[in-house]
Amino acid sequence: MLVKRIIPCLDIKDGKVVKGTNFVNLRDAGDPVVLARKYAQDRADELVFLDIQATLDNRKTLVDLVERVARELDIPFTVGGGIKSVAIANEILRAGADKISVNSAAFIRPQLIQELSAKFGSQCVVVAIDAKEIDGQWIVHTSGGKVAQDKLLVDWAKQAETLGAGEILFTAMNADGTKNGFAMDALSELSEALKVPIIASGGAGTSDHFVDLFKNSGADAALAASVFHFKQIAIPTLKKELAKKQIPVRL
Repeated sequence: MLVKRIIPCLDIKDGKVVKGTNFVNLRDAGDPVVLARKYAQDRADELVFLDIQATLDNRKTLVDLVERVARELDIPFTVGGGIKSVAIANEILRAGADKISVNSAAFIRPQLIQELSAKFGSQCVVVAIDAKEIDGQWIVHTSGGKVAQDKLLVDWAKQAETLGAGEILFTAMNADGTKNGFAMDALSELSEALKVPIIASGGAGTSDHFVDLFKNSGADAALAASVFHFKQIAIPTLKKELAKKQIPVRL
């Protein structure tokens, strides 16, 4: 059985790690290089770096910061934000990333997923999807969650998989930063529809939320930010708790 992965996320704005609730009210959560070093020492399974302002500012990801973070890591490293072409993705990978994450750019031009997969392999391509539950339906949002699209979460995820996505990173906007638990119904629906791994994001607040996620949703990995950044949950302790519940993890 494949082990379940625990993935801290560094949301980057103006060179600092930030975290909010429901994609707003951002607050400083620390230095990305320092946090990266800590998570590598804590044996996180992977690290995700998302330049959350890059798309809105219409610029590339902070390549120099990616390089500095990568030097601290001996675990897989995914970088997203402002990646609109194979050339930009190549620059990010050369800076030390192992995978690239695309979101708004891929939605606007789905062929980007094919291009990236053809160049680097599908295992290198993570398609991130931000979705909000509105009237019982999960609606895709782009531009940092600010623009609602006429597309359902599962429909876009299936299309992205067909185009060459190696993983889907789903962030439930309603749950983001609330610490009330993951969006289990949406994740279960995704796991039934997809063959590629699913990374669940949004809502982690307690160790029991991670247990529930891995036992009942079909998700392959859990991504979280504030509970790790602000030391509410320690990754080594969390992994021991998961192992006690017979959830396969890398200790």
